[in-house]
Amino acid sequence: MLRAVATRLVPSFSLIGFASLSSMADKTIYQFTVKDSDGADVSLDRYKGKVVLIVNVASSCGLTDANYKQLKEILDKYHDKGFEVAAFPCNQFGGQESGCQLDIKNFVTDKYKFDPDLYEKINVNGDDASPLYKFLKKEKGGTLFDAIKWNFTKFLVDREGKVVQRYGPQTEPKTFVKDIEALL
Repeated sequence: MLRAVATRLVPSFSLIGFASLSSMADKTIYQFTVKDSDGADVSLDRYKGKVVLIVNVASSCGLTDANYKQLKEILDKYHDKGFEVAAFPCNQFGGQESGCQLDIKNFVTDKYKFDPDLYEKINVNGDDASPLYKFLKKEKGGTLFDAIKWNFTKFLVDREGKVVQRYGPQTEPKTFVKDIEALL
């Protein structure tokens, strides 16, 4: 009977279509497996129940110093409350992350004494973009277009793995601490 009523109201409606819309709404970051900076597979379901900031990083960018310092400060303050930073090096913007995985890891830990969850270098745009980043961009598009525009684009993910906010490269982490606190 529901099908008959729905078909009369919306001729193209089908229960199968409705079910697939529902399952699309259930997509989270937890469905992805990525490689960490040592090349090991890591399921992002490790973040279940946590608030996570996913960010594409670069070592030689004009935005590097402010972002790494502020990300470290925020992680130090909120880690015990369930906050994590997932950093994905990317060399697609001006060749500003040209080092190997070891160089990147050493740079972050030596210069900033910062220990985010550091992952393998990836592409965030184009046909060979990381499936995670394709998902992130689909969930929270950008201004004018959805592509990642530069290093340090940030995605805030809630405790259920849903992308709730996107921040541009120029948006410093300290400016959205209240958004993080609201999710914790």
